[in-house]
This record gives sequence, structure tokens and C-alpha cells, in this order.
Amino acid sequence: MNTMSALALSFLAVLFTTPAVAADDPARTSFHFSFGIGKIAADTIRVSSNTFYDKERGYGFEPGAEVKEGEGAVTCEHLFYFSVAVPEGNYKVTATLGDNQAASVTTIKAELRRLMVEKVTIAAGKAEKRTFIVNIRTPRISGGGEVRLKPREKAGEARAWDEKLTLEFTNSHPALRSLEIERVTHIPTIYIAGDSTSTDQPVEPFNSWGQMLTRFLKPDIAIANHGESGESLRSFFGEKRFDKIISLIRQGDYLLIQMGHNDQKDTTPGAGPFTSYKDFLKQMVTAARDKGATPVLITPVNRLTLDSDGKITNSLGDFPEAVRQVAKEYRVALIDLNAMSKLFYEALGPVESHKAFAGKDTTHHSNYGSYELAKCIVQEILDAKLPLAAHIIGDFHGFDPAHPDPLSNFDIPAEPARGSAERPLGN
Repeated sequence: MNTMSALALSFLAVLFTTPAVAADDPARTSFHFSFGIGKIAADTIRVSSNTFYDKERGYGFEPGAEVKEGEGAVTCEHLFYFSVAVPEGNYKVTATLGDNQAASVTTIKAELRRLMVEKVTIAAGKAEKRTFIVNIRTPRISGGGEVRLKPREKAGEARAWDEKLTLEFTNSHPALRSLEIERVTHIPTIYIAGDSTSTDQPVEPFNSWGQMLTRFLKPDIAIANHGESGESLRSFFGEKRFDKIISLIRQGDYLLIQMGHNDQKDTTPGAGPFTSYKDFLKQMVTAARDKGATPVLITPVNRLTLDSDGKITNSLGDFPEAVRQVAKEYRVALIDLNAMSKLFYEALGPVESHKAFAGKDTTHHSNYGSYELAKCIVQEILDAKLPLAAHIIGDFHGFDPAHPDPLSNFDIPAEPARGSAERPLGN
């Protein structure tokens, strides 16, 4: 082999080999990944199309990914997942998107299908960056103990509690050039305490307003969605879910509370909307304020219970009114999602309103329904002039639930079905 050939081989080895940068350091909280073929900086981790996640490596594509490696990017025909092991906390993610060979269309979700970036269309040869915040949590509670997870949270919902930050890249032609990930500690966090109508639903056709709300926030605030299917206020305390929130929440943070559907089934002696339910709400409000956080009460979203005239009937008894009473008595900001969802369903009408729900379900929502309900909450934040309004994205132009977005304009792709969809707990 002559000298020139040896030099050429040496250059190619540097150009196309992943640098010796380990991602498996449990204390590491900052990463820069590069995808596709091309030259990269010395402090960047190259990820090839066959780099699959394992604990020793600490990063990689999730099994089943069928990505294609091109010049400066990886692409896929529908969707792929990429994960990196990180400690609990909030992370700023900057994704550089685009494909040199073809136009790309990319939507980004995080963890359990939290919508982060909606449909970015980029011409061939061009690149664009999108930045968003992802919250990562584990069941462990500082000071001792841990959240008592349901079996389903250790299986199909495991991404909500595991040691990884998982990103989903989807749409008709997702294309990823690079990822920058770094932990951020100086931004506020919105904690959600809720049930199945606000939790991060793991599979199609179910979805919730909590996992769509991320779409409407600037990358200067995080959402930590601690809602879970089947939860009442009593069980939320009993399973130490509220202990977990209080162990993390701090001055400048927010606590959004929406319960009621499962509290109706509480048969504990003395339980009821104006007794134990109000008492639990007051405990949450007081605890959040004691930590310097701002509580926000949300009335429980309506079920699809239509009368013969196409009007929503009250299926939640006195629980919405109990929330309103606590808000008034404790001077807490109130988002009346109960009232807004009624306007939304009735505006769709008795035929179309079912499309806001998951299949034949009349409690849990579809992607479209949860997207519109998230808009209801954003509009209420703006109307109430909450400090949270400063974190709403600039392209939100207002929302009237009596005039919802046409379903024909909704264009967020559904993930492929993963076996039979297990119905969320609660109704």
C-alpha cells in the first residue's frame, strides 16, 4: 500500500467512524448526536442506521426502526424512535431536521406521545431547527419511598417512568440531521395531577389534552404530566403520586389539577364532592403554595352524554361545582374545561362529536379531540391573564370552542397500532 492510499484510508476512518464519546455515564446530562454520512465535530457522537439502544451504550434507535442513512441525515417512511439515557429532570432538545435528497415532513413527539413539534415541511437540501423541553421522571421520591406504579405503567406505559429520554420522529417523510440535548434547571415546570383524560395515553386511538398541551408552549417551560388512568384524588395521594410532585415542585412552578371522573366511584364513608373531594383539593392547593408554586384548578372535562336535542347532559354530578367553589374560596385560578368541553361537543353536533373521542368511547378522546381541548386550556390561560400566558407560543391565534377547527384540517399522524389497544382505566 502506498503512502497516499494509507492516508486516504486514515482520513475515511476519521470521517466515518463514531468518535469515542461515551453516553453511558449516569451523570452525563449533555449530548450532541449527528446522523447520516458526513464530517462531524470531535465532541459529537455519530449515530449510524444500525445503532440500536442498549444500556451499555446509553443511546440509539429503538428496536424496529427502519431508518435509511443518507448524506447528513437519517430518514424513514413513517416513524422511528431514538432514546438516550439521562437522569431525572428537564431537558432542552434541539433537533435539526431536513433531507438533502428529498423534501421532508416531520412531526416530533416525546416519551409517551407528547406532541412537541407539529408537521415541519422542509424542501430538499434545506435544514431547520426546532427546540422544545422534555421532562424525564422516575418513580423514586427524594427523601425516601417511590410512586406505587400500576402493572400497566411498568409495561405499555414504561416510557413515562424509565431512565431514557425517548423521541418519536413521524409523518410522511421524517428526516433527522442532528440532536442537541442538555439538562436545564432554570426554567419553570407545569405539573399535572389528573386522571385518564389528562394523562399521557400510550396507544392509539386514545389521547389526552395533557399530551397535546406541550405543542402550545415555548421552549422556556416544561410539562411534567403525572396524571394516570383510573386515578381519584384519594388514590393519587395513596399511591404517593402527590408526594412525588411535592418533592419536585418549587417556587415559580405550576400545578394543574383536574380530577372528578373516578372520584364519583369513591365509596369511602363520608366521601363526596363537597366533603372529601374538596378537602383533597384544598390540601393540594395549600401544599403547592407552601412550596412557592401556583395552583390552577381545572373542572373535569365532560363525557359525551347527549340528550335528544344534541345537548350535553351533566354526567359528573356536583364535582365541577365543587372545583369552582374551592377556586372561589381559596382564590385559585380556575380553568372551566367542563363548560368549554360542553360548547365544543355541541358545536360538533351529535354526529361529528364522536370523532373527538376514541372509537366508541365516550370518556377518552382521540388525537383531534384532545388537541382541541388543549386549545381550550390555552385560551383560558390567556383569558385569565395568568403568568403562564407568557409561555404560550406565538402562533396560537386564539380558540373558540363554539367554533372548533374542522376535523378535515387536522393533520397529526397516528402511530401504528401495537396489538389490541387496552382501554384506559376509569370512565
